[in-house]
Amino acid sequence: MQAVCVALVRHEENVRLHSFDSFAYSSILYQMLGIQSKDANIETWRRFFRDGDAEISPETSVNPSKVVKDGMTTKFLLRMEDGLETESVILPIEGYKKTRQTLCVSSQVGCAMGCEFCQTAQMGLLRNLSVAEIIAQWHAARHALGTPIDNIVFMGMGEPMENIDVVINAIHILTDQNGPSIAPSRICVSTVGRIEGINQLACLARTNGYKRLSLAVSINASNDEVRKQIMPLAKSVSMESLREAMLDYPRHDCGGVMAEYVLIPGVNDSDEHAVEICEFLRPIGCHLNVIPYNPRDNSPWGKPTEDSVRKFISIARSTGQFVRRRITLGQEAMAACGQLGNPALKKKRGQYKLTMSLNKKD
Repeated sequence: MQAVCVALVRHEENVRLHSFDSFAYSSILYQMLGIQSKDANIETWRRFFRDGDAEISPETSVNPSKVVKDGMTTKFLLRMEDGLETESVILPIEGYKKTRQTLCVSSQVGCAMGCEFCQTAQMGLLRNLSVAEIIAQWHAARHALGTPIDNIVFMGMGEPMENIDVVINAIHILTDQNGPSIAPSRICVSTVGRIEGINQLACLARTNGYKRLSLAVSINASNDEVRKQIMPLAKSVSMESLREAMLDYPRHDCGGVMAEYVLIPGVNDSDEHAVEICEFLRPIGCHLNVIPYNPRDNSPWGKPTEDSVRKFISIARSTGQFVRRRITLGQEAMAACGQLGNPALKKKRGQYKLTMSLNKKD
């Protein structure tokens, strides 16, 4: 089944609207535009908007082209109109009262950040996803796979802050009470440290209705020297400037901002590193999520031992820092943190960019 993905832009109102499954999900459109017919089709919208007032994307599938399960997690691929694919993961997360289904969505095809420990970074960046392509990931999980989604985390392929305008517009759709109706408190956007994007997300988090929107910063090191070894962005963005942006991010009773720390054997897992990262985070007062490293293809590092993970967490907690260990899920399906990415697409990157360049000339 093909779904009509429509992005309508009323420039004078700066409103972006989306609909899927031949406008089955169209309550936002009907309410805001006053069009009540459930039989509305793409030509209806073409006629409604004047030339230049609408952006209507090509058809794209919201049925997964591939689904991989490992017993708990579900990784699925969506193939887009241009032949590229994006990966998403459904993760069951144990809560206090029930297990909540968390959808990890991608914001780009590939990634330009070049983090040494990440599978997606090995692909390089092919392109940003559109709002429709981000919403399609929710739609595929909720309707094609039949999984009620409780939480959304922008922690899949890509750096969300490199596509922040699109990500924010997607958040508007995901949180709309007439649409997916995901509470802002159940949405988290991750970044390796793009300050401009953090500041832009902070502006949204200060507005009514979005004040519980969360930010996760992938710190992954206790000092600039170590961070530069594994994260190229650290050469231009210091940890001090990153801390200032985290301090400026709006807080709420559940925190608002958290630090992510991928624990890599022999790189950032010493006793000194544990103490140093806690000293760095102390002025911020945020949670520290420790993520045992999930090796990418051809990784120079292996998994940390269970003893080393427990020791690092124990030392960090002894400083008074609140520490949570991220439960590792999806390794068998290459769906764990840092493992998303299709090596085959990397081989196609040069061909894809050449094709896009030729199309622009035409």
